[in-house]
Amino acid sequence: MRNLRLDICYDGSRYKGWQRLSGNDNTVQGKLEQTLSRLLGEEIELSASGRTDAGTHALGQVVNFHCSSTMSCEEILEGLRRYLPEDIGIYSCRNVSPRFHARLNAKQKTYRYRLWNSVNPCIFDRKYVYVFPEALDLDKMRFGASLFVGTHDFSAFCGNKNMKKSTVRAIESFTVERHGDEIVFIVTGNGFLQHMVRIMVGTLLEIGVGNREAESIPQLFGSVRADSGFLVPACGLCLMEVQY
Repeated sequence: MRNLRLDICYDGSRYKGWQRLSGNDNTVQGKLEQTLSRLLGEEIELSASGRTDAGTHALGQVVNFHCSSTMSCEEILEGLRRYLPEDIGIYSCRNVSPRFHARLNAKQKTYRYRLWNSVNPCIFDRKYVYVFPEALDLDKMRFGASLFVGTHDFSAFCGNKNMKKSTVRAIESFTVERHGDEIVFIVTGNGFLQHMVRIMVGTLLEIGVGNREAESIPQLFGSVRADSGFLVPACGLCLMEVQY
């Protein structure tokens, strides 16, 4: 039995997220598994580095799957590129160690969140940014982002009310940069809870408009969801890279 790794990207705009849903094949995982199963002539089940929400994008998602097919990696790559919809792309297909697991072996992930901070129209990138025209204090937001760095209990930044596993995560870096009318948030950590990045960004926006003090962030660690900021839309979020 072979173990293959796919490095992929996708525009999540029209999908219900990564994870396959019962009775709904409009997911990235569902589309990929259907295509691979037809291509290889056997039932394929994918494991991904992590689940992305409905509407979230990926430039650097990693998945693996096991199969008995003798089709070469080059042939699989060619077939996927031919039959997948145009909003799912495959960078590479390669044989990996039988023990490789896209999620369990992941060491770090990097996410980017794009914010359009202007009253000017943003027509061509509208599916990939959150339009937020209010004036923002970037210095306060940058200070707030720096307070997320480290190992903390991010329970207040988890969208899953029934989370039973540990909510402790380690954030290595969190930057906030302006590029013209666009503000870009980039966060790297060893793992992320459901909606975690989007809630952290929403919390920073509340700081940016003056509705919350940056110094209050440490008080949120180990707290409850109601204490943290609002959930920003999924359209601005993109999984950029997974490190192993």
